[in-house]
Amino acid sequence: MQDIAGEIARLKGEQDAILLAHNYQRPEIQDVADFLGDSLGLAMEASKIDRKNIIFCGVDFMAESAKILNPDKKVVHPIVPPHLIAKCPMAAMADRETVLGFKNEHPGAAVVSYVNTTAEVKAVSDYCCTSSNAVKIVSKVPEDKVIFVPDEHLGNWVKRSVKDKEIILWPGYCRTHVRITTEEILDLKEDHPEAIIIVHPECTSEVVDIADEVFSTEGMVKYVKSSDAREFIVGTERELGHRLRKAHPDKQFYFGKRAVCPNMKQVRIENVLESLRSLSPVIELDDETMRLAKIPLQRMVDIGRGD
Repeated sequence: MQDIAGEIARLKGEQDAILLAHNYQRPEIQDVADFLGDSLGLAMEASKIDRKNIIFCGVDFMAESAKILNPDKKVVHPIVPPHLIAKCPMAAMADRETVLGFKNEHPGAAVVSYVNTTAEVKAVSDYCCTSSNAVKIVSKVPEDKVIFVPDEHLGNWVKRSVKDKEIILWPGYCRTHVRITTEEILDLKEDHPEAIIIVHPECTSEVVDIADEVFSTEGMVKYVKSSDAREFIVGTERELGHRLRKAHPDKQFYFGKRAVCPNMKQVRIENVLESLRSLSPVIELDDETMRLAKIPLQRMVDIGRGD
């Protein structure tokens, strides 16, 4: 593994490439990444990259977003063809035609699409958001009515904070986060009574209700760093634990046994090495889709820069 990591480091310089990885990627991929983060952090980083090539370790919609924000750069998604299966099931729960149908049913409503959507859905959206800025984005939308696509649980979390808008929820969900149950969290709390419960807003409302804090993955990283607590029950995908434990070896983190995203695990370090050598497979989107999809993505990025 060390030899592979060394070869990846060498090839990044040779190929003028940067390696971006999501917090849910395998530990060995996190360790070779130039930038590690959540969806918002990755989108922000992708929008200011000065390298010719982007190697994106995550699921498909993330690599698409990087391409949309960097139309003149080569974005490589390191999955070995023809098995391009690092897809997000939740993103597949919304399609362009049905979103357009929702817009027709609710005239005057703005469409706010979670970044966990396909490029085609982003192209018919007004704004994008991530779990870390969804409340901020929806609150800043000038329309009084918002169609929130596709995660109903994140949408419910937004509704708790944004009271002055009608929020119409799309019936989508994250398969990994809905497997995190109140029973499992409470069992962990019984075993670790001093632990702080922090959960992701893609969890069900029942899980959110018993949490001490609700954050995106990057929000969790920041909270743990600033907290005096020594133990945390973490309601999100278990691979975030690798980053947390590396940064805080003096603290303990407990994750649910079923909090695993199999789609994120499709990216392997051997794929990353081969993709750096060949600069393939490449994310390809048509010009019109990229042009339209960039509008809501860029609005999200611009709002994020205003923090």
